Amino acid sequence: MISYRALMKMDVELHSPALALAEEEEADMNDWKLPLAFMKKRHSEKIEGSKALAQSWRMKDRMKTVSVALVLCLNVGVDPPDVVKTSPCARLECWIDPLSMSPQKALEAIGGNLQKQYENWQPRARYKQSLDPTVDEVKKLCTSLRRNAKEERVLFHYNGHGVPRPTVNGEIWVFNKNYTQYIPLSIYDLQTWMGSPSIFVYDCSNAGIIVKSFKQFALQREQELEVAAINPSHPLAQMPLPPSMKNCIQLAACEATELLPMNPDLPADLFTSCLTTPIKIALRWFCMQKSAKLVPGVTLDLIEKIPGRLNDRRTPLGELNWIFTAITDTIAWNVLPRDLFQKLFRQDLLVASLFRNFLLAERIMRSYNCTPVSSPRLPPTYMHAMWQAWDLAVDICLSQLPTIIEEGTAFRNSPFFAEQLTAFQVWLTMGVENRNPPEQLPIVLQVLLSQVHRLRALDLLGKFLDLGPWAVSLALSVGIFPYVLKLLQSSARELRPLLVFIWAKILAVDSSCQADLVKDNGHKYFLSVLADNYMPAEHRTMAVFILAVIVNSYTTGQEACLQGNLIANCLEQLSDPHPLLRQWVAICLGRIWQNFDPARWCGVRDSAHEKLYTLLSDPIPEVRCAAVFALGTFVGNSAERTDHSTTIDHNVAMMLAQLINDGSPVVRKELVVALSHLVVQYESNFCTVALQFIEEEKNYTVPSPANTAEPGNLTPVRDSPAIPRLRSVNSYTNIRAATTARNLNKSLQNLNLNEDGGQGAFSPGNISTSSSASSTLGSPDNDEYILSFETIDKMRRVSSYSSLNSLIGVSFNSVYTQIWRVLLHLAADPFPEVSDLAMRVLNSIAYKATMNARPQKILDYAHSAPASPTSKGTHIHPAGGSPPMPSTSSSSLTNEVPKPPSRDQPASRPPYTPTLGGPAQPHSHQFPRTRKMFDKGPEQATEDGDDPGGHRNYICPALQTGLCDWSAKYFAQPVKKIPEEHDLESQVRMERQWRFLRNTRVRRQSRSITQRGISRLDDQIFINRNPGVPSVVKFHPFNTCIAVADKDSICFWDWEKGERLDYFYNGNPRYTRITAMEYLNGHDCSLLLTATDDGALRIWKNFADQKNPEMVTAWQGLSDMLPTTRGQPSAGAHSLARRVSIYLDRSKQGGAGMVVDWEQDTGLLMTSGDVRVIRIWDTDREMKVQDIPTGADSCVTSLSCDSQRSLVVAGLGDGSVRVFDRRMGPNECRVMTYREHGAWVVKAHLQKETDGHIISVSVNGDVRFFEPRSPDSVNVLQTVKGLTALDIHPQANLFACGSMNQFIAVYNSNGDVISNIKYYDGFMGQRIGAISCLAFHPYWPHLAVGSNDYYMSIYSAEKRLERR
Repeated sequence: MISYRALMKMDVELHSPALALAEEEEADMNDWKLPLAFMKKRHSEKIEGSKALAQSWRMKDRMKTVSVALVLCLNVGVDPPDVVKTSPCARLECWIDPLSMSPQKALEAIGGNLQKQYENWQPRARYKQSLDPTVDEVKKLCTSLRRNAKEERVLFHYNGHGVPRPTVNGEIWVFNKNYTQYIPLSIYDLQTWMGSPSIFVYDCSNAGIIVKSFKQFALQREQELEVAAINPSHPLAQMPLPPSMKNCIQLAACEATELLPMNPDLPADLFTSCLTTPIKIALRWFCMQKSAKLVPGVTLDLIEKIPGRLNDRRTPLGELNWIFTAITDTIAWNVLPRDLFQKLFRQDLLVASLFRNFLLAERIMRSYNCTPVSSPRLPPTYMHAMWQAWDLAVDICLSQLPTIIEEGTAFRNSPFFAEQLTAFQVWLTMGVENRNPPEQLPIVLQVLLSQVHRLRALDLLGKFLDLGPWAVSLALSVGIFPYVLKLLQSSARELRPLLVFIWAKILAVDSSCQADLVKDNGHKYFLSVLADNYMPAEHRTMAVFILAVIVNSYTTGQEACLQGNLIANCLEQLSDPHPLLRQWVAICLGRIWQNFDPARWCGVRDSAHEKLYTLLSDPIPEVRCAAVFALGTFVGNSAERTDHSTTIDHNVAMMLAQLINDGSPVVRKELVVALSHLVVQYESNFCTVALQFIEEEKNYTVPSPANTAEPGNLTPVRDSPAIPRLRSVNSYTNIRAATTARNLNKSLQNLNLNEDGGQGAFSPGNISTSSSASSTLGSPDNDEYILSFETIDKMRRVSSYSSLNSLIGVSFNSVYTQIWRVLLHLAADPFPEVSDLAMRVLNSIAYKATMNARPQKILDYAHSAPASPTSKGTHIHPAGGSPPMPSTSSSSLTNEVPKPPSRDQPASRPPYTPTLGGPAQPHSHQFPRTRKMFDKGPEQATEDGDDPGGHRNYICPALQTGLCDWSAKYFAQPVKKIPEEHDLESQVRMERQWRFLRNTRVRRQSRSITQRGISRLDDQIFINRNPGVPSVVKFHPFNTCIAVADKDSICFWDWEKGERLDYFYNGNPRYTRITAMEYLNGHDCSLLLTATDDGALRIWKNFADQKNPEMVTAWQGLSDMLPTTRGQPSAGAHSLARRVSIYLDRSKQGGAGMVVDWEQDTGLLMTSGDVRVIRIWDTDREMKVQDIPTGADSCVTSLSCDSQRSLVVAGLGDGSVRVFDRRMGPNECRVMTYREHGAWVVKAHLQKETDGHIISVSVNGDVRFFEPRSPDSVNVLQTVKGLTALDIHPQANLFACGSMNQFIAVYNSNGDVISNIKYYDGFMGQRIGAISCLAFHPYWPHLAVGSNDYYMSIYSAEKRLERR
């Protein structure tokens, strides 16, 4: 036999290359067109919100500089002794020549000018000048300013041009009263007087010395503070504590060794000029550069005449100032660490202005070999590329000056902002994802101020925010928030879509902005957008999402939006065709009346609950889920109840109960939470119901396989070899696994609850076990009062048999009884998260009911209980105490005392180690069937809680599914980005392309083999011992994987390599078995569907590879297929059938289990079995779309459908074959019934061709061919009697029969036997066991056979045929 892969590579000689290519392309296209099932985000993601990013953009300590001390030591006319000045020398101070007037006047004029220059940046501050002062004057000035400023910032500006340079001892100079001496002033003293927070500006030579001294003194102060804090008796502690200087900022004109520039073309206070008059000095400096000669006619005199005002952006001077602000902000944002940028450029307006201007000072002064110093220190910025953009903007402005001044021509605005927006746009469209943020972001912020560019800037900002939460955080850190908040006051309609989009992005990442919006009446903007029917649905969706965030757990927001008529607005949009809008309208409604009674009554008046009912049958699961959420919070209000509101609650509850068998687990999870709100509201009524059910369950024996301990019920384990541990399954850390009756002993589990009623955690050792489905609840001599899964499961079935009409004070069919039944049903849900939630609710009520019934006994019991090693959140009763440990008679499955869960345990099932010397137990013996609610595995360690009433918090108001937060993630993630699967260059797309090409090759090459005709099929290409008896086997259509199911587990084999790939537990209860399997999306990313005979369907992913198998979804495909209600076949017709099935597996008595058929092209799943209907599920909508009545009294044993003809063919246990047309109504859809078989139909197959026949086979071995339009069979063949399994090859016209007489016969379409297989190859020619299942490969001529002796073998066409 040549290898499968070699066969794949072979080019088929039958076809010409051109023909082969055409066929490949055609098949390829078909694969691309096929829809994928269960691949939506709700299936691939955990339903939870995104992890909140720590938002640092909000300034927790916004500050103001409220006082400014201007200290000028100029001593005009007298040069200090230690500075030798050049001649000519820089003379201007604050743009005044001090020698142009008398010294005193000059000093006052300079002081006045400096104050005006500062006032341009901070007009509201309190300014005090100190001109040529003494030490005392400085002290008095500083202490009074600090006293008035309290905790705000004070600025100290020091000009030391008329005094000696600072000393290395940390002193600056002032004067004595007579100006005959220079007096040193210690920086230490200055610190004491100024206190903190402060900002110091030093404009003098060697200014860097002051910065160093300042830091040394500050450190000294910190040490003194520490000593005083540690040792109160220390002398330092007796003195007044020195202020901490941590929050002080310093700006110095030059380094410790540098002198100030003396260039006569520059002002003497160049540093001060840069800090306070940046545009003026920048233009002068520009004109002094050689490059300025390229701008003709521009002189220093002309610069003084630039028209306009600094704060008017429409004028040349104002525009230059605006550009300068944008550029310096951008440089700082790109160069500085984020936290430093926030502190220096966003915390205080004056500090921000000074630091922006400091960047200019660094650029200008460095060109004169002077390095300005700051503390905190900034990275160098003088070479940043954005300075070139500044030079260009200045160049463009100055080049217009001569004509503007001389001829009066109009000023042309700078293209700077438009060009920067273009650069930002290029970054957005051309870049890759992992790169540095766009440096133009602060400029986009500035542009929002301009009406000219605003629309474009908002559009680009929206595109940037759409890149993800990191982009939103970045934009918020730049300072976008106040700008977009102010824009909500704009009435421009064209801004609406852009602002709604931007705000949706912001709130999806940081919902704390809800308060800011309500405070500024921003919610009204979004209310008007929602009410505007001319707005596209996507923008109304974003508006309602924003409103849903505003009202989320925020009473002020709820009140504001209720007044804004939000409820009526939302109700009008419930029937909108846009599903996301419907979803968010429902969530918004659910949130506005959550714990807010006025909104609930407003909803009642508008019949909101009745309008929401229509969404319970919405085709989109997320919309149904949102509607359940809204109705849940509607009944979950804790306000006082009137008869009217109770009636409404009951109506809502009965409407919700109809979703009990919804196909989507997210909907059912939300349903449990919604019903839990009702349970909390009507606790006493539910306690009454619970007690009655507990009594009924205790006194009633249910005729169920669960109670019987026949060996035939379980997979035989006598001679099975020791098998390796099963793979742990992610969704099943909390598995309810099967155990035999003798393994089960009653014991009480430890139950750990978080203090907030969160989910508990269990160690593998403390799982409770129970000897049968008998009660663990409620009789006076039985102190175990927490419901186990077994109890709940039995209770669920009891409620089907017994008449619960003796309920005290509650009528039999009351709402409470019915909701209790719904919760019982949901506690047995095949999806673990749903059953966990439901068990949590049931146990809460069961606990309270038994507590109320026997308070004294329980109290004593709680007191006498032994101490538990678990955390203090485990107390049973408010009086204290802990649940008892499992007693010595308990069978703890891991044979050890329960340990408190540790935080580092992996979230997986207990390791499986086969017992030494004896046969290994099947995996199902590792886990007890009974378990406590919310057993989530060891990973969720219990928090220490101070709440002694731990048990009371099974349900708390916070019980929720995370649906709303998960839905909000949609707005946080990129909305406009091409999905990866549509991106032709993406890896996902490439992988799909590879798979589709592989599929085409498999189809083409297998067809070339089958077309030549198969003359033999007995070459054994694979044999291996399966861990369990194979009951269903399924080939993957395109790769070399085969799935083999035993009673409750699935094993995957690579049939080419002969190795086992995976083995995991399906999670079905022990009295059920797997009866059918299907590959979904087999052409692409395969999922495996398993069907069990209790009607449950489970879908798995990540099997047969290195990952852990995960449950994608699970639901009750057929609701009334409880194993206890199976009909028994009549004695005559089905005796052989019964004999065969009993021979195979005792648990099959009389039942067909569940049968399914899957249509990939329509996404429809046909299900039937021991019921009287064929139920059709739409997997896209995850809901039942049709029930076709079979019209028969026996079970359906086989299903086959054809989407092209809309036909469904069913084989039945009474021997009939029935044909249905699903396009017709339930009464006329049965179009044909064939009654030619006299016994159980093993297989009914509908060929997929347009004129394809129906082929059916019964246990008696008669094969009949029917033409769907003809009432009689067109051909009959007789095969072996006592058929146990049969399959028909869809391509090769072969069928194979497996017999209880231990052989396989393979026939061709003429009824000729082409192969008889009785013995295995090798194994000394061992005889094949009784055939339990067989299946053909959909394409290759391969036949897989599973037999009762555990062996799994695959047979293929003879070698020489495939080698030809």
